[in-house]
Amino acid sequence: MFKYTIKRLLQSLVTVLIVGTIVFLLMRMLPTDYFFTEDQLMKLTEEQKNEQLLAAGLLDPIPEQLLHFYGQIVRFDFGKSRRIQSGVDVIKVIGSKFTVSMRLGVISLVISLITGVILGIIQTLNKDRLLDHVGTAYTIFVNAVPSLVSYSLVLVFGSRVLGLPSMYSTRNPSQSSILPIVCLALASIASYALWTRRYMVDELNKDYIRLARVKGLSSREIMTRHVFKNAFVPLVQYIPASFLYTIGGSLLVERFFSVPGMGPLLTDSIQRYDTNVVQTLTIIYAALGILGVFLGDVLMMIVDPRIKLTGKEGTR
Repeated sequence: MFKYTIKRLLQSLVTVLIVGTIVFLLMRMLPTDYFFTEDQLMKLTEEQKNEQLLAAGLLDPIPEQLLHFYGQIVRFDFGKSRRIQSGVDVIKVIGSKFTVSMRLGVISLVISLITGVILGIIQTLNKDRLLDHVGTAYTIFVNAVPSLVSYSLVLVFGSRVLGLPSMYSTRNPSQSSILPIVCLALASIASYALWTRRYMVDELNKDYIRLARVKGLSSREIMTRHVFKNAFVPLVQYIPASFLYTIGGSLLVERFFSVPGMGPLLTDSIQRYDTNVVQTLTIIYAALGILGVFLGDVLMMIVDPRIKLTGKEGTR
């Protein structure tokens, strides 16, 4: 376990550095005119522009800039924002947005996990019956319909029928968060329901279940002691990843409902050429994704101690 953890952490670190390097180089490939605002382009002379670029280190050789960038990452110094909040530390800019995304993400994840697993269990218990068909229809609908269409339906129904706020408001965060949370949870509910049903049906068709029935175990005992427990093992692997992805924020949902989270911040910082914010957000998203996969493996091993993360040939 210890060797596996060290190995995965080193691999994760390398992956994050590669992602950060690619984004860094892409940002440096853009014309230097993007560094200035429209007013600065009109008012500043070429000499003044070069002085500002030199002060920002953008005229240094790329390898030198890259080494400086790595040094900042090691010191957890991600610089200051130039456009989003001029002169403010990037960590402070992102921190305020991260809190909003985290709150919406955690709530939507809890709702989607509980609802999705319960729906999957109900479908399994009523396999090939009406409730199973209803659950399958919901899953197909959510996956088949474009996200913007489903979000629009939620928006229309929630605002016109239920009277909920259509846009997010910092003055009324509780009520205005309901529709974004529902939209964030829609796809996850369908996903958890689909995989819960699939894993439970697979378990019901295995030989040890037939043997348990022969031994006289009731259907409830079979479902609680064997089917659900074993079916939940592969499902639990995706929970940390879903949790971290959701905290990262949904680009589409947050922009659709004007939520001041991390999602709109990324697109805004790209459009406004706020280099430090773009680089930091990219690293955060990469780290969240990698950490989610790693925690999924660890959590699966905790749920089922028979799973080994390292070992002889044939083990993970």
